[in-house]
Amino acid sequence: MSTLRDLAEEHTRLRPADIDHLHRIAGDWQLLSDLSFADLLLWVPVDGEGSFLCVAQVRPTTAPTAYQDDQVGRIVGGPEVAHLEVAYGQGRIWREGDPVWYGDVPARHEAIPVRLRAADGESGEVIAVVGRDTNLSTARTPSQLELNYLTTADDLAQMIADGTFPPPRHPGETTSAPRVGDGLVRLDAGGKVTYASPNAQSAYRRLGYASHLVGEDLAALHRRLANDPLEGTEAGNGILAALRGEAPPRREIDARGATMLTRALPLMPAGVPIGALVLVRDITEVRRRDRALITKDATIREIHHRVKNNLQTVAALLRLQARRVSMPEARVALEESVRRVASIALVHETLSMSSDEAVEFDGIVDRVASAATEVAATEVSVGMRRKGSFGVLPAEIATSLVMVLNELLLNAVEHGFPPAGEADEALAPGAEQPGPPEPAVPGAVLPEAAQPEAVVPEVVVSAHRFRKMLHVSVADNGRGLPAGFDAEGGAKLGLQIVRALVTGELRGSIELRPGAGGGTEAVLIVPLARTAPDGRLTAGG
Repeated sequence: MSTLRDLAEEHTRLRPADIDHLHRIAGDWQLLSDLSFADLLLWVPVDGEGSFLCVAQVRPTTAPTAYQDDQVGRIVGGPEVAHLEVAYGQGRIWREGDPVWYGDVPARHEAIPVRLRAADGESGEVIAVVGRDTNLSTARTPSQLELNYLTTADDLAQMIADGTFPPPRHPGETTSAPRVGDGLVRLDAGGKVTYASPNAQSAYRRLGYASHLVGEDLAALHRRLANDPLEGTEAGNGILAALRGEAPPRREIDARGATMLTRALPLMPAGVPIGALVLVRDITEVRRRDRALITKDATIREIHHRVKNNLQTVAALLRLQARRVSMPEARVALEESVRRVASIALVHETLSMSSDEAVEFDGIVDRVASAATEVAATEVSVGMRRKGSFGVLPAEIATSLVMVLNELLLNAVEHGFPPAGEADEALAPGAEQPGPPEPAVPGAVLPEAAQPEAVVPEVVVSAHRFRKMLHVSVADNGRGLPAGFDAEGGAKLGLQIVRALVTGELRGSIELRPGAGGGTEAVLIVPLARTAPDGRLTAGG
């Protein structure tokens, strides 16, 4: 399905500012749809065709829809768009005409012109039309609630035609909650309540206000109810701002252990402030769960912090033991264990500073790579470089993967670029030592082009994601794999750890092979979607 912007750019000459305004309407018009008990369709004129294109649609949550099929992308013309042409051409709300039928559903048409106000505040030109289509199959005598809904809907429809609705959204506000069904309060120009829906009355009763709301000064009531005087003052000032025609940010009120979210909207059809609409929602349970999650997150972070401290203590004890061991092989084994424990501690250190059980893995890789060059037993200065991004990984993948990368990086540095003596010993028995090519004439000097080029020792860690799989390679430009190397049957503890973690914990695969340009390359493929005990796939990244 094409987006509103795609459709508008393809079929119309609307400016970017016009399309942005249509986006704001589509982001906030569920309110108008619910108050109207009607479907809303956003129509834009198609260039040179005398027809209209539907670029957005919303259905009411308070009434049955008039359309079973989605209308977005539909182009209509002729008599079917006569009401849209009147609203677009004359710039007025169209409410005339008899009901129409969509299949076996009778519906009432209305058309509301959409204006974008000019920068100087003057009424701008009409850029689109909102069709308001009401399903009449369940028509009956409206209740007091429905009458108040419809009256408020008409005021907001006129504000769309004036270019004053929707109001600008405040930073950090991503939704238009609360909704109509959560609770609605209508105020007159003086700030007194003229109507409160049953849900709104219940929300205020939970805050400790047991009387009926009609006739109350809502701004003063908010100041009285709030536990925090500053919070109450801000909520009350928000009501007063809406009465002045402004659109204040949403506010929360805490009282008697309950929490209520409020949103105040000015009502000013034809530019005349006539009051305000206040939407309220009881969010007590939501905030209670939020506080429980915050406590849980803090507990988990503290656990990771303590695990990190314990691992660092284990590493310190192993390091102390290594200093007291006289056997070189035992000392090397203990030092390798220190590095492995320290790499796991890095993950828990990162998790202790995170708000969830996932880590930004690039920083961990960079730190492990830096440590590998510092502690590796080699006399060669090896550069480390990372290509691509690992992104955010869940803790269960990150912990095993960091150990795997730690082993592979150390192997790449120590075995790809060994000290000079070890490099000589690594040659096959009887092989000649490599040297510069002999000149054709004894005593002659090789030309500059024939001099062997110096290769900068380097290890490159590459990562990219493809179809929920993480592809990782650790490549060096060193001496390459020894003759007869067997990755599966190797006795090296480091490679055994790597194979066990990759095939077991990570459920992936690993291949050690000669690099395309020389050296050695280790290639890992790790699934990011983990299999649950019941056989279902769960998101792993």
